[in-house]
Amino acid sequence: MVRFVRLSVFLAALLGSSASFAQSTVDFPNRPVKVIVPFAAGGPADFVARLIAQKLTESLGKQFYVENHPGTGGNIGIGLVAQAAPDGYTILFVTSSLVVNPSLYAKVPYDVYKDLAPITLAAVSSSVLVANSSLPVKSVKELVDHLKANPGKGSIGTPGIGTTAYLAAETFKRSLALDLVQIPFDGAGPTLNAVLGGHVTLALIASPSAAPHLKQGTLRALAVTSEKRSALMMEVPTMAEAGVPGDQVSDIMLGVLAPAGTPREIIELFQREIAKAIATPEMKQRLVALGFDPVANTPEEFAARIKREVPKWAKVIRDAQIKAE
Repeated sequence: MVRFVRLSVFLAALLGSSASFAQSTVDFPNRPVKVIVPFAAGGPADFVARLIAQKLTESLGKQFYVENHPGTGGNIGIGLVAQAAPDGYTILFVTSSLVVNPSLYAKVPYDVYKDLAPITLAAVSSSVLVANSSLPVKSVKELVDHLKANPGKGSIGTPGIGTTAYLAAETFKRSLALDLVQIPFDGAGPTLNAVLGGHVTLALIASPSAAPHLKQGTLRALAVTSEKRSALMMEVPTMAEAGVPGDQVSDIMLGVLAPAGTPREIIELFQREIAKAIATPEMKQRLVALGFDPVANTPEEFAARIKREVPKWAKVIRDAQIKAE
């Protein structure tokens, strides 16, 4: 009898807590939600985060506001989200730094697997391998032949050590055993100027930065680093289509995550609303104009992508002995 009474009390408490939790998720959100972008304002990730925050404000009825917390390649902002309360009122918009930094830096203030809950991979942007139009090559195959015929004369510019483009360039040259010196610059602008001025043979750079020069004919695109062709330049083959061996996919990811332990119902709510926002013609058009291809996959799909990317870039960083400056 005593055992029955204890069981009844336990079940009542459990049902009561479940009902209370269900009520709390029904009312969510009932106050503003902070969206942390771990980079300075004005960049592509910040811009897309603000677009989606506005859509979430409209669809969920409470303000979603962006806070920028730049520093150490995004580690400061990511760490803030990892340490935030798992109540749905703090979320993260982050790039591929999420999967690169754990190997690039000696220490990061988060565990990418344990401290963060994936919501969705909102969009991806490829890098594009470009050459000055004066270089006598029109394909990756012709480039390889040209470099082998001119040993010691090839170079490739990228927008900084540890960037996705830098790691992709390292993967590219190692896969084809190319005699190619990598020269990191401080951002996309100097990288573009170097290849336009003929100071480097090639550049691997974000597609939106290169697109105007490709239209003008001052640069020639040889391949993109995405799994599929970029909507911004459908005529340019992927690395795989161009015949480059190995895994050359190095999309710049724009992912959304929450602190680990955030209720599943809230994770699913965010994923649904972000997917709905990204599916609108207006949002698709704006993303493509920025060089992003919409994705909006499930939390499970995004988690699987993270688990593939972390060891993949760890190997590249280790083999090339790359260290963050």
